[in-house]
Amino acid sequence: MHISVIGTGYVGLVTGACFAEFGVNVTCMDNDARRIEKLEKGDIPFYEPGITELVAKGVREGRLSFTTDIAKAVEKALVIFIAVGTPPRGDGSADLSYVEEVGKGIARNMTGYKVIVTKSTVPVGTGEKLREVIKSTQTGAYHFDIVSNPEFLREGSAIEDFMRPNRVVIGAESEHAVAIMKDLYRPLYLLETPFVVTDIPTAELIKYASNAFLATKISFINEIANLCEQVGANVKLVAKGMGLDNRIGSKFLHAGPGFGGSCFPKDLAALIQTGERHGYPMQIASVVSRVNDAQRKRMTAKIREAVGGLKGKTLGILGLSFKPNTNDIRESPALAVGQELMAEGATIRAYDPEALDDACRILPGLQPCRDAYHAAEGADALVIMTEWNLFRILDLDQLKAVMRRPVLLDLRNIYDPMRVAAAGFTHVSVGRRAQDPKPGS
Repeated sequence: MHISVIGTGYVGLVTGACFAEFGVNVTCMDNDARRIEKLEKGDIPFYEPGITELVAKGVREGRLSFTTDIAKAVEKALVIFIAVGTPPRGDGSADLSYVEEVGKGIARNMTGYKVIVTKSTVPVGTGEKLREVIKSTQTGAYHFDIVSNPEFLREGSAIEDFMRPNRVVIGAESEHAVAIMKDLYRPLYLLETPFVVTDIPTAELIKYASNAFLATKISFINEIANLCEQVGANVKLVAKGMGLDNRIGSKFLHAGPGFGGSCFPKDLAALIQTGERHGYPMQIASVVSRVNDAQRKRMTAKIREAVGGLKGKTLGILGLSFKPNTNDIRESPALAVGQELMAEGATIRAYDPEALDDACRILPGLQPCRDAYHAAEGADALVIMTEWNLFRILDLDQLKAVMRRPVLLDLRNIYDPMRVAAAGFTHVSVGRRAQDPKPGS
């Protein structure tokens, strides 16, 4: 079978490369000629563990190719995946203009039956809207089916998520289209991967509901963390006690500066707007979003209090991407907090193993550093914003020797407060009691 993937961003490229690994012939199409030229040379436009090697393998073995020609992509493929951006509009709704433009391009170049699949995260009703766009743009009365097949890829582990998913969702009205989709995912049968086959609106909503629920868990544990600080409890142990209940689970119960990235904030906003459009306010989703915004401001306040005011202070920030193992800085808590710190007169020395260059373009006032110890030089405090593994094993003595004041703001709760205090630091975290340096340390 031959398929095409329209859009070579994060979702599109991972989807194309992974299907090629399944043995499918894949054409990845993008109208950005420079991006396609780089991909043909093996230059991947984002950081994701394993994607460079997987793309190279697909190209080398002749199953993965790239083009800027949508006619070529449509002609070859039985199944066409749409994986373009759906950025938020000013009111929070998803901008579907890119999806609709791709639909028109497919329609103008169709010469026979196609299965057209939305892989992008799209709101309820998009499948029907796409069907209308294609019908009104076709040059002939060619039969096609629309399918919703939402992605559930976590940045930093996207290839594993595609190759070993915990479910595959297929929304379609045609049994023939469902059979074709199941054939594409045939390698997953050996893993006994659950398939959820449903109608298109349900499939579209599954993705939004999933992300909204995960975002809710994060905002909930952050609210509990804030209460823990008031009553003297330890949020890590509260979360452990909660997570051992199988009805709750331990995932996404890690207190910190709040969620970011390309999915949770955008999908929450789109879900809220969908509710408003249909006359049903999404109250929980709205509160989750407000709690997340407030959590970032609490982090700024926590840093301000720890150093006694921000004006004229130098702060080292470790981690700029919204999570580890990616260079994605979209809606990153680190950048939001960093911007507030600089606005109040602080100097920021920053380090991130993958996102430093991009972050400095967004916040030109950042002082880029070569490693964690360089970022700590002369700092009044060191702030851990993203829990990259290399930040979990810092040499505290080396840090203390180069810092102006030994203050560690561990905003991802990755260190034992007593151990840090024993090394002579003031340790401040989220949802746990602050620890002063131990006498004689």
